[in-house]
Amino acid sequence: MKVKNEQPEPNADDKKKLNSTLENIQQLGTAVSPAPAESNIFCMTIIGQVEGHLILPPQNKTTKYEHIIPQLVATEQNSKIEGILVVLNTVGGDVEAGLAIAEMISSLSKPTVTLVLGGGHSIGGPIAVAGDKSFIAETATMTIHPIRMNGLVIGVPQTFEYLDKMQERVVKFVTSHSNITEEKFKELMFKTGELTRDIGTTVIGSDAVKHGLIDEVGGLGHALRELNTMIEQRRASKPVAGSESVIQ
Repeated sequence: MKVKNEQPEPNADDKKKLNSTLENIQQLGTAVSPAPAESNIFCMTIIGQVEGHLILPPQNKTTKYEHIIPQLVATEQNSKIEGILVVLNTVGGDVEAGLAIAEMISSLSKPTVTLVLGGGHSIGGPIAVAGDKSFIAETATMTIHPIRMNGLVIGVPQTFEYLDKMQERVVKFVTSHSNITEEKFKELMFKTGELTRDIGTTVIGSDAVKHGLIDEVGGLGHALRELNTMIEQRRASKPVAGSESVIQ
């Protein structure tokens, strides 16, 4: 004698919801993820290592510059986006890729705020100062050190000159987009004794503000509040259609 299963078979929609719930638990640790609301602010995250022309090993968490640059172009062209929030937690990476991202951020016409959480090390420094206003968490750190080169290095004067010119590009960008002086930045860059087996300096939260590298100590709420203020100011500065006065 066969006993029939009284429970009805789940339909396609129920199976889809169950699979979605299981995926959320596996990926996010929660059964329900917050639904994304449409916003006029675009949030860009730069995490891990900034990947340049060479592909890093798969176990490395990376930010690929060929992904970031098209997003910035699309953000600049999207009329619905009124402001950009750049969140950094990076160990640094490829110098030219980092400078390319920093130059793109600094050339945006829309209000841009950067926020350093955890760390904005090495080439993350120029990216951190590229916005209109920069914030750093109280416990976040930034490592400032000279340019390094990996792999095969040819021991000729031209190699040193190339590194020196690239380093000057970083120094010029940082000093022109922040309140730190060139003398102070180079002093931090070439300081000995702070980094193990190396030269450079690690600055924490308030120290980065004190040196003029970052504008303010603050978190996500401070950064969003400042960005919304900048957006409102930009709206107010735009002329209203039909309000132009005619001078005779």
